[in-house]
Formats: sequence, structure tokens, C-alpha cells
Amino acid sequence: MNARILPYVLILPVTLFLGVFFLYPFVLVAQQAFSTGDGFTLDNFRDVVSYWKFPISLKNTLLLAALVVPLQLALSLLMATMVSRMHRGRDMVLYIWTIPLGISDLAAGIIWLAIFEQSGFLNSMMSGLGVIDRPMNLLSYQHPGIVFLAIALAEIWRATAIMLVILVAGIGLIPKEYYEAAEVFGASRWKQFLRITLPMLRPSLQTALILRVVLAFEVFAVVAALGGTLFPVLMGEIYSYQFDLQNNGAAAALALIVLAISIFFTLIILRVLRVPKGASI
Repeated sequence: MNARILPYVLILPVTLFLGVFFLYPFVLVAQQAFSTGDGFTLDNFRDVVSYWKFPISLKNTLLLAALVVPLQLALSLLMATMVSRMHRGRDMVLYIWTIPLGISDLAAGIIWLAIFEQSGFLNSMMSGLGVIDRPMNLLSYQHPGIVFLAIALAEIWRATAIMLVILVAGIGLIPKEYYEAAEVFGASRWKQFLRITLPMLRPSLQTALILRVVLAFEVFAVVAALGGTLFPVLMGEIYSYQFDLQNNGAAAALALIVLAISIFFTLIILRVLRVPKGASI
């Protein structure tokens, strides 16, 4: 086969796959969002934005992302640095820390529900220590702060491993000669982290942050398990429009709004953590 044609032949299956299973469904969703049966219209977007739960679900989604993602970034950086400096037992520690990565969102929510529910571990522990007289319903409308905390903890526990794996791979690609030279000149571990690790890790940080921010805006199952309707989020409202209210156009419009928010924050991350040409993870 001609060498000039071969690359196009090799990428043809992937192109067809993306066209059939991504572009075509996306066009259908966009068509639903911008039509109500009478041609082009923005009525679906007006209905979604004017609904009283939209500002609350948007605020909750942004608040959750603003709390969870920075904490996950700090934790994954710390854990990746520790793992990278270990000489023995590194693989075992990495396997244990990445176990939550293999657990589904809903299963993670149910695990943390077993901790926070009225007959759960937390109530049993506080009752055993004499802190409370009888079990409390912590995940109720009377304790919105605890509901938010439980969801945030479950998300941090479940999804930090995604960033950890990317950062461990990135640190592994930093040449050891930089650290050896820094030690020769007497640079402390903290200075090595600031002057070598962080700058060289920028492509990995960019990838990890984009992936995690996009997933943070898609949080649903963990919230459904722990907060239910007490903590509305954007993806939960999409589910409600699609299956409870049977309003396909509104669900599609809200899905496009979530896509626009994700693209907006992705562009910010790309701008702030601009990667030089030729750099890779």
C-alpha cells in the first residue's frame, strides 16, 4: 500500500467510530435542543434557564467543583510525589491508592451512604463515644452542610486516583539528571519540587485538571445516592427532564449548557497552564 495513504487508512476506523457514536448523536441532541416541532427556536433554553431549580443546581455544581478539584489536585500531587520517591513497595501503595478508580460512581455513593446514614458507621461511633444520645438523620434537609460534606468526601475519595495516575506518569518522565544536579547545588526537596517538578509537570497537570473539571460538572450518581433531591445538580436536572418530565428538548438544552460550561473552563485551564510546543505528558 502507498505510504502516503496508509496513515489515512489506519485512522479510518477511529474516524468512523467517532462519526457514528459521537458526532451523529451530538447532532441529534443539538437538533432536539433547538427545536420544538415548529422549526428553530430557543424556547427550550429559556424554559431551562427560567426554571427555579436551575440557579440552585448550577450553584451546587460549581461549589462542589470549586471545593473538590483543588483538594484533589493538592492530594494527588502529594501522593504522586511520595510514590515517586519510594524505592520499595511503590507498586503496592499505588495499587491500594487507585482501588477507588475501579469502583463505579453509584457504588462509591452507596459506600459513603453506609457511613453517613442514620444506622451507619458515623452514628454508631458517635453514639458509642457518648457524643449523641440517639442516632441522627445526618443526610436530611436539616443538615445541608453535612449533605454537602458527605458528597464532597465521596467525590474526593472516588476520583482523586484519576489525577494521581496521570501525575505519577508525568513525574516518571522527568529526567533524573535534573534532581541530581539540584542536589549537587544543595537545593532542598521543596525547592526541587517548586523549580523542577511543577514546571516539568505542567502538561500532566493540564491533562489531569481538564479531565477532572469536566467530570466534576458531570457528577450525578454520588449526589443521587447521598443527597437525592436535597442537593440538586445540573446532571440530576437533565435526568429529571428526560425521564421524570419526559421533556427531551429541555434535557438536550441543559446538556448543551453543561457542555458549554465544560468548554469554557477547559479553555481557561489551557490558557493558564499553556504547554510549550513539543511538550507531552
